Amino acid sequence: MVNLVAAQKPLLHGLMKMAGVRPYSVEIEPGTVMNFWVPCETIRKAKKGEKITHLEKPTKPVVLLVHGFAAEGIVTWQFQVGSLTKKYSVYVPDLLFFGGSITDKPDRSPTFQAEYLVKGLRKLGIEKCVVVGFSYGGMVAFKMAELYPNLVEAMVVSGSILAMTDSISVEALNRLGFSSSSELLLPNSVKGLKALLSVASYKKLWFPDRLHKDYLEVMFTNRKERAELLEALVISNKDATIPSFPQRIRLLWGEEDQIFKQELAHNMKEQLGGNTTFEGIKKAGHLVHLERPCVYNRCLKHFLASLLAEKVNK
Repeated sequence: MVNLVAAQKPLLHGLMKMAGVRPYSVEIEPGTVMNFWVPCETIRKAKKGEKITHLEKPTKPVVLLVHGFAAEGIVTWQFQVGSLTKKYSVYVPDLLFFGGSITDKPDRSPTFQAEYLVKGLRKLGIEKCVVVGFSYGGMVAFKMAELYPNLVEAMVVSGSILAMTDSISVEALNRLGFSSSSELLLPNSVKGLKALLSVASYKKLWFPDRLHKDYLEVMFTNRKERAELLEALVISNKDATIPSFPQRIRLLWGEEDQIFKQELAHNMKEQLGGNTTFEGIKKAGHLVHLERPCVYNRCLKHFLASLLAEKVNK
């Protein structure tokens, strides 16, 4: 029987190509390959007799969209790409163990993801970027901004935190009624996926069980490695630190987010200081960019435009 989620992928990929991005694989080093969607205009096809497709450097300001835990990059950001490509060079990576990106390295920490994402970006010729991170991708984005301040000019973070501490993890899981992060974020049944979607969205969505089953098969691959990523995510409260970020940071939140509640975002804003601002989107949960894409895109573009205006006025 045809997997309905797999069957619609060529359509989504076709739409993304029409929006101005194409898939491109980067061998970061032997044993580690990261897949990206890159601007079509940066890909120069191989000339006759050449085997390698060449990449040009981006010509517009770069926006990097970093996905969360339950889907690969282009599925996560499908409603954002087309609204950004006119003014920005948009790059959408698949983090390691998502969407065909793989590594033989044993490290599973967010720092490791951030370091290898940056290595991939450098191979793509990217020198500066604004990073937009959702959920797990937000934690990777914070690490990028902390470790590579000359690369990351600014950040937009949705439904995420600086680090998943013991206390935040336990509180969230107890409140949501899950025994572990894996039970919440790595469902292995239709019932489990429904439970995840229920807590992640403000509007109660209905899909046939068949579609849930097909989604599980396509999107939740590399289960062993992803469980290890979740394990490596949680740190002790005593090891948690608040970095001093020089970048402007916009916290763009669904006001009904049940996974990382608004209060966490406001606390984070106070901890991060004057460069950080908060903006809430009504009638949206954790999946704010999918539930209210038009509002989300408007807020995102407004922030990006303010960064460009700042540059012009300097």
